[in-house]
Amino acid sequence: MGAITNAAAAQPPAAVPGDEPERLQYLTFMLGGGTFAVGILHIKEIIEFGELTVVPRMPDFVRGVINLRGAVVPVVDLAARFGGEATAVTRRTCIIIVEIEDDGEQQVVGVMVDAVNEVLDIPADQVEPPPAFGASIRVDFIAGMGKVNGRFVILLNVGRVLSVEEMSALVTLEKEEALPA
Repeated sequence: MGAITNAAAAQPPAAVPGDEPERLQYLTFMLGGGTFAVGILHIKEIIEFGELTVVPRMPDFVRGVINLRGAVVPVVDLAARFGGEATAVTRRTCIIIVEIEDDGEQQVVGVMVDAVNEVLDIPADQVEPPPAFGASIRVDFIAGMGKVNGRFVILLNVGRVLSVEEMSALVTLEKEEALPA
């Protein structure tokens, strides 16, 4: 009987949930020389950049729409959405198909990026809050700053960046500004 007790005592304790920091997965990509990431749960697929159908009177950051297996999917140029120059198309340019929830409905949007890197596991304790100032993009677009190998990766809040409601408001505003006074 004593041997059983000793053998049980010699075994390491069972892992207790919550002992290890939660690890979240992110798809990283390049955009204008910076490294950004989106939570992997928002990603549907990654496709090669192809021909877009331009839709008149859309904001500059909406490059057009694509036909994705019969569905019309708007394509947002993230560099332009962040207030920068439009992304120059190269052989590495990709469209990341992202699914977001907007007003209780699932919306599918394509995101144009310079290049896709890799999927990274970033422990929750390695994510810092977004900077209060000094970022090259709107602070509300940033979910956090992930520390990876001594460098920061900007973790995007896709719900804010790709807010259908906000993008629609911008289209309405641009149309109103275009009307003669």
